[in-house]
Amino acid sequence: MQILFVSVGAWFLAQVLKVLFIFIKKKKLTLYDFFSSGGMPSSHTALVSSLAIQIGLLYGFESPFFALASVNACIVMYDAVGVRRAVGLQAKKINQLLDDESKNEALREILGHTPLEVIGGLILGVGVGVFFSLFCF
Repeated sequence: MQILFVSVGAWFLAQVLKVLFIFIKKKKLTLYDFFSSGGMPSSHTALVSSLAIQIGLLYGFESPFFALASVNACIVMYDAVGVRRAVGLQAKKINQLLDDESKNEALREILGHTPLEVIGGLILGVGVGVFFSLFCF
């Protein structure tokens, strides 16, 4: 249960930091920002990297559990930077093509992450995972 608790905690901390960074940048605070995807740091990356590092520390970095968690983390990070980011860029182009007076609803443009946002999530997730595994449990 400790692994799940700490991983979700890393996700939660990433979401709180994301809202803080948005507030600093835009001087606006909304509850929507807490539940949105995209932004710095990547909360999905924080969750899966925290999960992987905790499994490595608990079961060993040679264990099949760590291998599985690491592969999962790589897929999530690749998806965030590659697929979801590409979809967001496509949405931006489609929105540019739509007429301003069009009755079509604009597509959500921020879906994925930049590589820096994923690296931020990775550092946060590993840090949270190591801290709690070594010092709290």
